[in-house]
Amino acid sequence: MADDIKAIVRDKYGKAALRVASVPGASCCSPAASGGEADPITSNLYGCGETAELPAEAVAASLGCGNPTALARLEPGEVVLDLGSGGGIDVLLSARRVGPTGKAYGLDMTDEMLALARDNQRKAGVDNVEFLEGEIEDIPLPDAVVDVIVSNCVINLSADKDRVLAEAFRVLKPGGRLAVSDVVVHGQVPDAVRRSVELWIGCVAGALRDDEYRDKLARAGFQDIELEPTRVYRAEDAREFLARAGLDADTIVPQVNGKFMSAFIRARKPAR
Repeated sequence: MADDIKAIVRDKYGKAALRVASVPGASCCSPAASGGEADPITSNLYGCGETAELPAEAVAASLGCGNPTALARLEPGEVVLDLGSGGGIDVLLSARRVGPTGKAYGLDMTDEMLALARDNQRKAGVDNVEFLEGEIEDIPLPDAVVDVIVSNCVINLSADKDRVLAEAFRVLKPGGRLAVSDVVVHGQVPDAVRRSVELWIGCVAGALRDDEYRDKLARAGFQDIELEPTRVYRAEDAREFLARAGLDADTIVPQVNGKFMSAFIRARKPAR
């Protein structure tokens, strides 16, 4: 099952990268990656003022559920790692915030996204960035080298979230911070939603309950855990993506109303 999910994720995001690269003149306010349809999870997350100096392709390739770099309180000189960096928008924004004395890494397993991200880095003229090929369950960095880990609706796509959080804990320096956006669930969700592999791609079926997320972070060793909802999805938001997945939206929508939400999740590795 884990290998199947990984293959589907790789295919989905690889095709998204190719689609973005084929759409000339995408603007910061037009969702080119989704073929022009506004998605209730991924749309309107970044202000045009934030992204005005970024390549349009980096903005169009953003398929996340939040804006973690805006909430992570990055400081000049820090080293940042973005898990599942996609087209590079959060890496480029992080690089700007940590300045020339800092560094931003982006990690992605999709060749097409990595190629797009490196092209976006070249267009942006940003030097303090490095994109790494690899999986978030096996981060290709040494222990204790990162000050801050960000991620934008990617941890939910992993079938082994405990391994992801353990790896994040490993590469963080003592006192380092986790600051990620993800979809979480409050309460129980119908089995039909959990069984739909298609919804893993949209950060939905793989979403942890809010209490599960806290427990997993604590077991990995994190402390000072906070979970802040940033966008709650209502019944009509759910109807569209349930129908796209071939599920009976009329039956399921009343059971998921208000249960799925984007959240900003903070945690800290102990200083010693």
